[in-house]
This record gives sequence, C-alpha cells and structure tokens, in this order.
Amino acid sequence: MSDSKNIAAAEGKLGILMPGMGAVATTVIAGVEAIKAGLGKPIGSLTQMGTIRLGKRTESNSPLINEFVPLAQLDDLVFGGWDVFPDDAFEAATHAGVLEKGVLDGVEERLRSVKPMKAVFDRDYVRRLEGSHVKSGKDKWNMVLEVREDIQRFKAENNVDRLVMIWCGSTEIYLEPNEIHSDLERLEKAIKENHRSIAPSMIYAYAALKEGVPFLNGAPNLTVDVPAMVQLAKEQGLPIGGKDFKTGQTLMKTILAPGLKSRMLGVRGWFSTNILGNRDGEVLDDPYSFKTKEVSKLDVLEYILQPELYQELYGDIYHKVRINYYPPRGDEKEGWDNIDIFGWLGYPMQIKVDFLCRDSILAAPLVLDLVLFADLAHRAGMSGIQEWLSFYFKSPQAAPELYPEHDIFIQLMKLKNTLRFMMGEELITHLGQEYYD
Repeated sequence: MSDSKNIAAAEGKLGILMPGMGAVATTVIAGVEAIKAGLGKPIGSLTQMGTIRLGKRTESNSPLINEFVPLAQLDDLVFGGWDVFPDDAFEAATHAGVLEKGVLDGVEERLRSVKPMKAVFDRDYVRRLEGSHVKSGKDKWNMVLEVREDIQRFKAENNVDRLVMIWCGSTEIYLEPNEIHSDLERLEKAIKENHRSIAPSMIYAYAALKEGVPFLNGAPNLTVDVPAMVQLAKEQGLPIGGKDFKTGQTLMKTILAPGLKSRMLGVRGWFSTNILGNRDGEVLDDPYSFKTKEVSKLDVLEYILQPELYQELYGDIYHKVRINYYPPRGDEKEGWDNIDIFGWLGYPMQIKVDFLCRDSILAAPLVLDLVLFADLAHRAGMSGIQEWLSFYFKSPQAAPELYPEHDIFIQLMKLKNTLRFMMGEELITHLGQEYYD
C-alpha cells in the first residue's frame, strides 16, 4: 500500500451523497460551485490550499497536497442527498442564510439542479424537527432497501464512477452501543425487527456500505462507531470515519489545550457556552440530542490533558459545556470560553475566548476534504476506521483498544505522514538531528 502505483486513478465523476441538505451541505455545494466559477477561494481546505513537505528542510520541496496525491478534481464532483424538506439546494441555501445573495445568484442554475430525495426520518430520534419530505417505508429494513435504490438510481442518472456518503444531518438522541451493535448478524436482525437502537443515520450508513460506498459521520451520532459497522466496512473493503465535524468551540479547545499542556500549565476549570440559531441549534435545544453533542465535546479535554498522568495539573478540572438556542443569531454562532489556569507556585490566571464563528463556513471545507480523502483511501485499498482523518472530527473513531487522539497538531502530523506513506515517501519525524551532526 505504500507504493503509489497501487492507488487507482481518480477517473470519472465522484458522487457526494449527503443525508441532511441544510446549512452545512448547501454551503458545501454552493461553495464548490462558486470556487469553480471564480467567485471565491477554498479557504480552510487542506486538499485545495495545503502543502506537504517532502524530504529535508534544506530541500525546499513542499508541493500542494492536491498535486502530490491523486485526488478527485472539483469539476468531477456531483452532489446529491436527502432531506426532510423538498427545497432544492438554492432554496435551502437561501433559507439557511449562510452565504450572501450575490454568491448564491451566481451559481443559482447549478444549485437548482440539486434536489433532495425523500429522507429516512423518525421524530423519536430528532425531536425538534418536523418534515414532510420523508419516506413512507413500513419498517427499517424497507427503508434500507429504499436508500439502496436511491444510491443506485443516483449513480446511474448522474453517470458517476464512484461515491462517498457523508452525514450532514442533525444530531440524533443519545444512544449507547449495546449487544445488537456487536456484530453484523445481530445488527441486521435488529434492523429487520425495528429495534429502537437502530437510528436513521445507521440506516443510511448500512445502506451505503452494502452498496460499496465509503461513509463519514459529521454528527456525534453513534452511526458507524460500533463493531458491527466496522466489521461491515472491513468486509466490503470500505473506509469509514467520524464523528462530528470539528468546527467552532471544540476547534479552539484542540488548539489551546495542547499549548497549555506543552508548557505544563494547570487548568482548574473550563466553562464553555454557545449560542446559535440555525436548525442545528433548534435540534440541540432538545436535551436528548444535546446529550449526544455534550459527550463528544466533553471528551476532548480529558484525552488531551490526560489527568491520569498529570494529576496535579488536571486531576481536578471542572469542565462544563452549554448550548443555547437563540434564533436571532442564525448560523453565526458565538462560542464563549472562560478558562481558569494556574502557573508557577500555583498562582491563578484566566483566559477568555469569544469566538464569533460561522459554523457552516468552518464545516464546509472539512466536508470537501473528508470526501476527497475518503475517496483516495478507497482507491488506495484502505478499509475500516480511517484514524488519520481524526484531524476533522470532534470525537474521532479509533480502534477499541486505543484512546482517540484529539491534539490537532498530532492529528495533522498523522494525516500528512499517512499521505507520505501512501505515496511511498519518507515519513517526517521532525527529529532534525541530521542537520547538526
């Protein structure tokens, strides 16, 4: 696998299927079309703007990532998906209010052509959402069959050669893995029996994997983070990854916390609150969905700061996360953090962070990178959990015996070394001793 000759060429069109065509998905679609039309730049995207160093620092060899690895090109992307509302991508993007009218008007024709398929939806799993554009399958197994038919039809009608599915939908209620998720046989039996532990996102994931389509999870839902789905992905030779796009507040935590830890500065408390007014905020106003999001947000500091190793510095940290639905804010989320730290001789200090961010603007380049890298991984013969894509997720999947890596700088090093490995290039350790020998 470390020989680039083993990576199949990115020939033909790549279909990107997105369950949930709201603010994030339409910002991705409109953004890609705007970039192609010269109306904007792909800022925030490693695949489009990032470079990768090859060899020694003295060699000054740092090509663009998309010139180093064989990625699908933007002109080859075809978008589709499902939503509980029938609005086409132009109408949905206008309603989301993320991008300015001038940008949307410039790509209106392309956006109008992207119409969502009827969604798999059950209000028991997303209690603050209602929609009329939903499938009427009599049970969960029939829903699987309908989604598989949708995938087959989309592929044929759009003449695409390969597909990737990425969940851009809402946060579902909190579910814990249980015995029905333990292996593929039990999972399939549970789907056929309409088991409550089979959420709509799992129906999409199972259908995608059975159709030979890599699956990525952009929400904190359980979805593919169970042994049965990992087993299916391995059997089908497909990459999977998740979960929950690392955007606003958690992005800042994975930048700040490693810095505090690297300097051995203690943390007594970290209070985080968010206000947002988009569909995501409305869904998270339900405590059952918030619980799912809360777990993914709380894990970050524990894994980065490692209180079991640094008891005196982080063993008694008080970490609180709050999300508040505030309609006037729309997609322009505000994430506010108060961090109580201490230094030499225990003297207290504080850090205040007020991040006035745009959730969908931060998420869109992650979606683009993830689908391009998942397609690359598939063509390179990589299957199962793609831990090297942890860089993009709040709550990264890892092998059962491993703790997930949350430090964004380690994540980036792992991602770039994986690309070097795939292309048969020397890995970079940053030791650098050879420059001084």
